[in-house]
Amino acid sequence: MKLATYKDGSRDGQLVVVSRDLASAHYATHAAHHLRQALDDWNFIAPQLQDLYAALNAERARHAFPFDPRQCMAPLPRAGHWALAQAWEHGLESGPAADPGFRLGAGDGLCGPCDPLVLGAEQLEMDFGAGLAVVVGDLPQRASPAQALDGVRLVLLANAVQLHAGALSPVQRQPVTAFGPVAVTPDELGDAWAQGRLGLTLQTSWNGRRVGIADADEDMRWPFGELLAHLCATRPLRAGSIVGAGTVRQRGVENGARRDWPKGYHAIADKRAFEVQQDGQARTAFLRLGDSVRIEMKGNDGHSVFGAIEQEVVGLPASEPAGAVRPRALPVAEAAPDGGDGTGLQ
Repeated sequence: MKLATYKDGSRDGQLVVVSRDLASAHYATHAAHHLRQALDDWNFIAPQLQDLYAALNAERARHAFPFDPRQCMAPLPRAGHWALAQAWEHGLESGPAADPGFRLGAGDGLCGPCDPLVLGAEQLEMDFGAGLAVVVGDLPQRASPAQALDGVRLVLLANAVQLHAGALSPVQRQPVTAFGPVAVTPDELGDAWAQGRLGLTLQTSWNGRRVGIADADEDMRWPFGELLAHLCATRPLRAGSIVGAGTVRQRGVENGARRDWPKGYHAIADKRAFEVQQDGQARTAFLRLGDSVRIEMKGNDGHSVFGAIEQEVVGLPASEPAGAVRPRALPVAEAAPDGGDGTGLQ
């Protein structure tokens, strides 16, 4: 099934069930007011949500309404635990990573798919980071990869924003993460979800130009079962924890004396690393005010699985009352790839 959280003025929002084609939705108040409540009592509440999902897809839900991603918060707006790894390799590493390189993110205020990216100054070097994450139920300490994978409740599309300015401390470098409008249960993904990897196509666009088209299961060294088991090695994980696999990367292909990345990139830092490897210096600038980012994953039928993340980079307001709502970003037109450099994309 597919779940989302609508804005209602509260911190946790209102849980809605969304149809498979993302066309319609229905409030889930009969079962749970917000997603955290459902995760805390998943075995009891999930079947009720599944029944509503079936009725919605069969057009039998009495109070369905058109689904609007712009009304969405993050599916889980607040998480007690948000850990982000780097599960993919792009072939520029000095050698295989000894561990998945986890770092903790800010889980107290996760962003919706159309919330703006607020940049205090362009010197902070803001970057997007398109990837995937999962929400888990309770997992015991020393859970095996198979046990941990059984505990995955939902799969998410993520944009883990990074700041690369050298003066920042590690805790300041990951200011916010945005998530796609819809969280999806693993069973909904069918054969594409296999052994902790999601074999679907991730598409990233920057200022309307598609810069990355990646097969998300390729070059994923650490599948989700192993990522979760790594976290559980010394402690349990509680229901509602979010675990991200990091920016999707591809290893590229050999092209004579150089390596090309025909499927592009999903973070500007990776593009800059490619440039340094090929030309000795980075040319591509990080995000600027007014830039836009669009991230989406398509199913084998060509339809959007999670809905799209569409965000615009805006400046920090001179003054903003506590609790003020910032304007949402405008949609970004997507263009077909037609270029030209070492990525094979623009």
